[in-house]
Amino acid sequence: MPIHVLTNEARDIAIPIPRQRPALRLVSTKGMARETWLDVRRQGIGSSDAATAVGLNPYQSQLELWMHKTGKGDLLPSIDPLDETTPMYWGTLLEPIVAAHYTKRTGNRVRRVNAVLGHPQIPWMLANIDREVVGAPDVQILECKTAGMNGAKLWKDGVPEYIQLQVMHQLAVTGKLAADVAVLICGQELQIHRIERDETMISQLIALEEQFWALVKSDTAPSADASDSAATALRCLYPQDSGADIDLSEDEAASSQFAQLLQVRERLTACEEQEALLKHQIQQQMGTASFARFAGGSVSWKRSKDSKAFNAALLQEEHPELAKAYMGTKPGSRRFLLHADS
Repeated sequence: MPIHVLTNEARDIAIPIPRQRPALRLVSTKGMARETWLDVRRQGIGSSDAATAVGLNPYQSQLELWMHKTGKGDLLPSIDPLDETTPMYWGTLLEPIVAAHYTKRTGNRVRRVNAVLGHPQIPWMLANIDREVVGAPDVQILECKTAGMNGAKLWKDGVPEYIQLQVMHQLAVTGKLAADVAVLICGQELQIHRIERDETMISQLIALEEQFWALVKSDTAPSADASDSAATALRCLYPQDSGADIDLSEDEAASSQFAQLLQVRERLTACEEQEALLKHQIQQQMGTASFARFAGGSVSWKRSKDSKAFNAALLQEEHPELAKAYMGTKPGSRRFLLHADS
């Protein structure tokens, strides 16, 4: 399955990659502590980092990945691998089951690869492989995935771009020709997709990853994007303000960004007012009705169930000493406010 996600600009910077030797087994991961494994991953760009490094991961920004690679990951919220509410936990737990059913479906035998692999010519290019396919002439790697209700939407047209880039990175590191991606959708549908090695795509991918790695080595932060991940990274990088006042009025790029932000805020305000007006007009026509149908769809306006709420003010009034004993400090955060010149 060829992938088409990189730009014409990327094609211009693509570099030729000579036929390579097999991947290097850098370190065994069998029995390795998670912290040690994370330390090894910081030494380069792994396959699960590939899409983020080129700015195409919907779940992680380049800025967040840069923080991890430059030793600033401790500033970010920690992720508990044993947290049963996270996709990572269930993905790890179900990986052997997905692999077993892949074998049952295809007849291809697989085995674990308990090692961090390295590209034989590019020292910063690393990979972890879920499974190696044994004895099949047309495929050598198995990547196991799980997708819940939200993630399933990304698979409706095949393998999502960020997963395709992960697998192409694996093929680049290992020199292999093809990989199968087996994904368990909502716990009940197993899909198997084939991704074949594409030398042009690999050349483009390596060129873009190399640009990101140069930012890591020079400790130069990449530009923030519009994602929640970038917002979290900025909050963690700069949690405190110094009280300093900087003058960016002579910086044309910064002044242009500020002017555009003012315009966007004005348009948002106008859109919110228009939304409220239309909503109120429809509600007035509905009256006590629970549903209303229109030529293009429908709306519902229903009362939610009553719920119980803790009355902290009453506790403070009647039992102030008890309330004080359970009082904690909520950390403050920086607020971003706009002030336009009048």
